[in-house]
Amino acid sequence: MLKAVRVDEAYANLVLPHVLGRLALEGRDAAFATELASGTLRQQGTYDAVLAACIDRPLTKVEAKVLDVLRLGAHQVLSMRVPDHAAISTTVDLTRSKIGQGPAGFVNAVLRKVTRKPLEDWIAEVAPAREEDHDGWAAVAFSHPRWVVERLAEAVGRDEVDALLEADNVPPAVTLVARPGRATVDELGGPPTRYSPYGVTLGSGSPAGVTAVADGRAGVQDEGSQLVALALAEAHLDGESTAKAWLDLCAGPGGKSALLAALAAQQGAALVANERQPHRAGLVLANLTDRASGSPVAGVAGVVAGDGTNPPFEDASFDRVLVDAPCTGLGALRRRPEARWRRATADLDVLVDLQRSLLDRALDLTRPGGVVLYATCSPVLAETRDVVNRVLEGRSDASLEPVAATVGAVPDSTGPIAGTVQLWPHRHGTDAMFMALLRRNPTG
Repeated sequence: MLKAVRVDEAYANLVLPHVLGRLALEGRDAAFATELASGTLRQQGTYDAVLAACIDRPLTKVEAKVLDVLRLGAHQVLSMRVPDHAAISTTVDLTRSKIGQGPAGFVNAVLRKVTRKPLEDWIAEVAPAREEDHDGWAAVAFSHPRWVVERLAEAVGRDEVDALLEADNVPPAVTLVARPGRATVDELGGPPTRYSPYGVTLGSGSPAGVTAVADGRAGVQDEGSQLVALALAEAHLDGESTAKAWLDLCAGPGGKSALLAALAAQQGAALVANERQPHRAGLVLANLTDRASGSPVAGVAGVVAGDGTNPPFEDASFDRVLVDAPCTGLGALRRRPEARWRRATADLDVLVDLQRSLLDRALDLTRPGGVVLYATCSPVLAETRDVVNRVLEGRSDASLEPVAATVGAVPDSTGPIAGTVQLWPHRHGTDAMFMALLRRNPTG
């Protein structure tokens, strides 16, 4: 998995289930392998700082696959309940079988140095002093790039940023969603989520073992993402609707679309799902297709592969539009541990321009009196507050309205602009989802 993430830029949460299935790992073995792989990615920054103190040359001079196994060994030694001798032995054996005898001796020597101190003592040695350089210390202690620490501190506040960073390193529980009209919460068999009326937490086992999930009537979906769909569906509409049409402008891979379609069907409406990349549009279509009949599920008008900044809709006039915008993903680091190492500050400029364009086009596609929900799985202010304010400054036909009803009532979720919602892992146990509701006003 580490090689796929490093070489192919794969997503860990997508690769891992295939690896576990191919090797027929289940139960405790699967849990151990998951923590070993995902934990190594999450804590990579911390382990690299420790390894740098144990190696007499820069880590950039260490062969990449050797560094992979060193990180695997460091995770077992410093953060898992694996005896030192077992961690070193298995890591050296792995090196010998996959890389060669020479590197095996090097790995053995380095890991023996790592075992000399517990993790807390290593952090005290290799990180900057907390009182003198908090962000530098936090970057090492919580394994986040420094620029990410700074951006998250700006968003959540200095008093809470350590709690947020710590929560980013806690693997999330598996959350399921019962798509209304197709499945019920009771049949999913887990304790209900705190805020979404459609969610449950999976206590144990694989989601594929839940009948409703296997049938496609339910799915795996973070509670924060469920609340995004609910916030749009519950928003008040001004004026009468003739088309009763909803749009998911950036639909891939289709989890929110599936919930929106079910909610649309309950209101006598139908959802159009748009996704720029054809292969992701295929994933959306699969999520919106009844597996038994092969037909679209109730509440679906169609799936389109189109550019959201230049959408292929002529004279469209949607009641509700979701812009689940491409973003840095810094609000979902619990489930995408590699994202923190892939993003850079330069990405923000590109993403922010795209986010503004998508929100602008969404408003163009919305009928007067209709609503647009702008959402990101990032709390970074440049992607949330600044995007919304900039778009509103350039339009006289749009206004910000409070997110109301179920989602607006979530405690301690006040966003960076009055009326917006910001969820947090350390407060709500969800991804850090941001939501802003905009209404298209009549012109002239």
